[in-house]
Amino acid sequence: MSGTALLTDRYELTMLEAALRDGTAARRSVFEVFTRRLPEGRRYGVVAGLPRVVDAIRSFRFDDDALAWLGREGVVGTDTLRWLEAYRFAGEVHAYREGEVHVGGSPVLTVVAPFGTAVLLETVVLSILNHDAAVAAAAARMVAAARGRRLLEFGSRRTHEEAAVAAARAAHLVGFDATSNLAAGRRYGIPTAGTAAHAFTLVHDDEPAAFASQVAAAGAGTTLLVDTYDVDRGIAHALAAAGPDLGGIRIDSGDLAAGARRARAQLDAAGAAAARIVLSGDLDEHTIDALADAPVDALGVGTSVVTGSGAPTAGFVYKLVAREAVAGGDLVPVAKAGGEKATVGRWKVASRALEDGVATAELVRPAGTRRPAGSRALQVPVLRDDDVLTDLSLDAARTHHRAAVAELPPGARDVAPGAPCLPLVHLEPAEVPA
Repeated sequence: MSGTALLTDRYELTMLEAALRDGTAARRSVFEVFTRRLPEGRRYGVVAGLPRVVDAIRSFRFDDDALAWLGREGVVGTDTLRWLEAYRFAGEVHAYREGEVHVGGSPVLTVVAPFGTAVLLETVVLSILNHDAAVAAAAARMVAAARGRRLLEFGSRRTHEEAAVAAARAAHLVGFDATSNLAAGRRYGIPTAGTAAHAFTLVHDDEPAAFASQVAAAGAGTTLLVDTYDVDRGIAHALAAAGPDLGGIRIDSGDLAAGARRARAQLDAAGAAAARIVLSGDLDEHTIDALADAPVDALGVGTSVVTGSGAPTAGFVYKLVAREAVAGGDLVPVAKAGGEKATVGRWKVASRALEDGVATAELVRPAGTRRPAGSRALQVPVLRDDDVLTDLSLDAARTHHRAAVAELPPGARDVAPGAPCLPLVHLEPAEVPA
């Protein structure tokens, strides 16, 4: 299969078939991506994956093999297959810039297109945004906890092989310095890092032989993994192999704070004051935060940045919020009523209220109304038909993320559980400038 068209759920196609038959597939519609709430204890989320979403939309095609399979399986009928054969996205996408922060209810992405065109995109859009934003939000908390120390992303072996590449990108977006994943390095230009695992030490007759081999291959500036047997002896062997020009050591187990302090003293006493100390081993934002006073130069993070409780899903949903009352007519709001899954109808845009450069609220208003004074726009035009309308580079996203985080109120970057750092305020038409 080429393209992204079958990265979807069957019910998208069954809805399409019925809508084509009754004529509603042609109704201009507005779909909105938002999360009802942030994960428990999170103060903000981070938008990530936008370039991947754009690529997925632009490559959404049903090739001959996909169409033949859909026909054989009886998923849709002949007329719908013919419609799918000609499918090309024709519409608009507006979104928060990649790297932007958000809270529950933020309209982070909006698709404006005929119903039949837009409804097919739900699954692929959500699968990308929910994954990448989860990683970015988790990684942003680790960046805050690291307090400027170097962060290395080591999560490749804890997730799907392609998810690992996307995760490395999302982590780099919010401030991680390097990744172990070579595919991410090649695809996105992210610096790569990594030297040796315990297996390299264990395959040698002893630790001195292993370290001597690594230094001979990589030079004295390499980083040696010193906790295979005993950390103190490992450091001594590392110094014997590389001398005072030793680049660094990595400790992957034990009491990391105490181990780092002993290691720093041992290295300094041997004249290796420039040798870096790298810690790894089941780190997350809380263990990183607890290492604030430890003499650590870099931290390697794996599992918690890509999976599980460390990177809980952002919970984004893709909901119809407006559609034409009649073909060619005005857009009218639509919404699901009642319960926790109730939605807020109408096409909405957002801005961030600022006082003296500090964010105070997320303001959501009807599309077409003027942005309130003292706020900055959050959505930008991203895609019109096949034309990309904004800078989707990783460098641009990193720059924007730094600026967005810098304007958050005090305490927003605290990694302890807390309430969302900004209230979301819905403004009715009478409350915004004409």
